[in-house]
Amino acid sequence: MIILGIDPGTGRTGWGVISSTPLQKIKQKITYVAHGCIVTTQIDVMERRLHILHDNINELILLHKPECLIIEHIFFGRNVKTAISVSQARGVIMLSASLHGLPIFEYTPSTVKLSLVGSGKAEKKEVQQTVRRILHLNSRTLAFNGKKDKDFDDSADALAIAIHHVFKITSPAGIDVKPLKKKLKTKKAAVVKIKKKK
Repeated sequence: MIILGIDPGTGRTGWGVISSTPLQKIKQKITYVAHGCIVTTQIDVMERRLHILHDNINELILLHKPECLIIEHIFFGRNVKTAISVSQARGVIMLSASLHGLPIFEYTPSTVKLSLVGSGKAEKKEVQQTVRRILHLNSRTLAFNGKKDKDFDDSADALAIAIHHVFKITSPAGIDVKPLKKKLKTKKAAVVKIKKKK
């Protein structure tokens, strides 16, 4: 199963793709596929930034062909302005997934941290280290602290939420995990290329 994890935002949206292969009834082999970050600039108006986000998510879905999309549940305790922009990004991402007929699952950051690290208040570095350990990759491959789009720590959160979903669906407790909405039978959306102004 190919899983696309998303850490939403209008400025930076982290994404991570993993594959899950059954080993036993309650065990899965989790393999790293790809990760990165969709970055938009504040110079652009909001509708253009959301359009760019929509196009990039479409491209990721067409490229990696995930079977589900996992997205971070928004925490309204944060700055109201930030919460609004993140909500806008979430809406666009969920629309992209729906257009491709993908089931959507969401989890809170604290739930993911508790699942991977053992504490809902774990620091980002702890989450990053755990993600590397689970995926059997070093800090060079998964930097999460560089200046390139691929190295932003948002992608670590995206990989983490995707890994958490695997843990949930393979839980020995038999937790019933349901998507936000039923899978829709729709045609794949066309990817519209946007030419940046020079």
